[in-house]
Amino acid sequence: MSDTAPQHQPDVIKRGGGAPATRGRTTIADGVVEKIAGLAARDVLGVHAMGSGISRTFGAVRDRVPGGTKSVTRGVKAEVGEVQTALDLEIVVDYGVSIADVARDVRENVISAVERMTGLEVVEVNIAVSDVKLPEEQDDEVLESRLQ
Repeated sequence: MSDTAPQHQPDVIKRGGGAPATRGRTTIADGVVEKIAGLAARDVLGVHAMGSGISRTFGAVRDRVPGGTKSVTRGVKAEVGEVQTALDLEIVVDYGVSIADVARDVRENVISAVERMTGLEVVEVNIAVSDVKLPEEQDDEVLESRLQ
């Protein structure tokens, strides 16, 4: 026998079709992204509340129902795709702060938190400032509790 004859290699059986990280899909619900974004937005100095006056009033009533919890998604709407997400936020800012600075900080904080936690690319964060909290105004929740 010659040394140049091809040697037979045993067949290697591959299982699973690739690296474990590539097997299957991960989907993230809109509500998950909304919670992350809502918490990240509330962490920004100058954000007094989330949502419009009406949604905050309904939320205050809902929060008082036994077993109810504060809605961290109030004022947040997300559209989630397979690899990207877009967000709409409605905020109330404290009087005296720079709305442009607060909006920039909210946008940066939300994008950072959502991308870090979900791996989704945040393509846009639209911010609507629906109100300014004046120093002499009472919070809706405080007013609601006094009415009861």
